[in-house]
Amino acid sequence: MNRPDMQALVALISDAFSGVTLEDGIGLRQAQGIDDYADDQTCAAYRVRDEKLDWNRISIDELNACYSSLSFFDAAGMRFHLPAFLIAELNGTYHQDMSLQLAYLNDYTIAQYGLLSPAQRAAIRAYLEYILCDPRYAFSHAQIKRALDEYWTDQL
Repeated sequence: MNRPDMQALVALISDAFSGVTLEDGIGLRQAQGIDDYADDQTCAAYRVRDEKLDWNRISIDELNACYSSLSFFDAAGMRFHLPAFLIAELNGTYHQDMSLQLAYLNDYTIAQYGLLSPAQRAAIRAYLEYILCDPRYAFSHAQIKRALDEYWTDQL
């Protein structure tokens, strides 16, 4: 399998998620509060500080500090934050493995992807196909292939 061009993949992800806002979804810091068992008032205060309009404005430092937020996003929060995490990993600035989020699927994680459009799903599929060619993800290759065949399919 030939590895696609990374910059073209970044452009595909950016285009697919262009204009997506957080709406009423769970924000990055808010999700960290949930992970930390913070009370509702504290989580609400975190949400006030969360970026809600442009995922491109979320800093790499925030993504790395809030890596566990991926486990606590609802579908709107995942749709908003996912492109920032994917592009940061492609650029080598995010220090976690996104294949764990996208390929090791269960009912909860599948529900987190419930708001994705066909174009957004195609961008994620392209991302998974891209990392499937990368030996750094060898541990996850079987799960990535399974996720591509069973969930991130071409047929939507």
